Amino acid sequence: MENDDPRSCANCAVRACDDRSAEGAARAYPSFCLTQRTPDEEFEDAAALYRDDPETARIFQAAAEVEGLFYSQLTRVEEVMVFARRIGARKIGIATCMGLIDEAQAFARILRAKGFEDVCAVACKVGAVAKERAGIADDVKVHPGCFEPTCNPIMQARILNEAGCDLNVIVGLCVGHDTLFMKHAEAPVTYLVVKDRVLAHNPAAALYTKGSYYKRLLSPDLPEPRPRAGKEGGTPMPGDAAQVE
Repeated sequence: MENDDPRSCANCAVRACDDRSAEGAARAYPSFCLTQRTPDEEFEDAAALYRDDPETARIFQAAAEVEGLFYSQLTRVEEVMVFARRIGARKIGIATCMGLIDEAQAFARILRAKGFEDVCAVACKVGAVAKERAGIADDVKVHPGCFEPTCNPIMQARILNEAGCDLNVIVGLCVGHDTLFMKHAEAPVTYLVVKDRVLAHNPAAALYTKGSYYKRLLSPDLPEPRPRAGKEGGTPMPGDAAQVE
């Protein structure tokens, strides 16, 4: 990439790259635009992958068809199924949070109703491995002093790899655990549900309300850990007696 300007699309108010009324030089790119700063050969290299690499082209074409042929017509559930069909996926893996097991089971039923008979779902607590065995200290558990099984995204990925899944779908894995699942999964991965325990699994709601209910998001400080029962000044939190998910 040319020059070291730190600005990016996060600073753009022009959006010229998405202007369908202009072509080529007629587009008014800002001076820091990544379209301008990135050499043309890099864009051509990416375009060649979309066209010529078989695996990349299969996924890219299917994604374009889901967007172009069904724009604003389908729910995410339906888009995932149409995408799966168009990439030729037969066996669908579901990597689910235990707290969303009902939703994962509902999705599995829907998949089978649409002809995807081979579905393998793996919940995050598979193996019931104590957090201490995975190197997690007792004082950072949700319920210190109690047995807590760790989320196990590596084993979720390995089990779905062994099952020979053609497409894996994430249903509400914890932030970071989803990262590890994607790192270790062999088949392509897409999302159905992004976990947000506070906002009913709709993290975009915090962005929509950053100027009102969630003004704290624009303060310079990150949140402090929640008070812990038994600690000085700590009180039991809602849900402390509930299952950890």
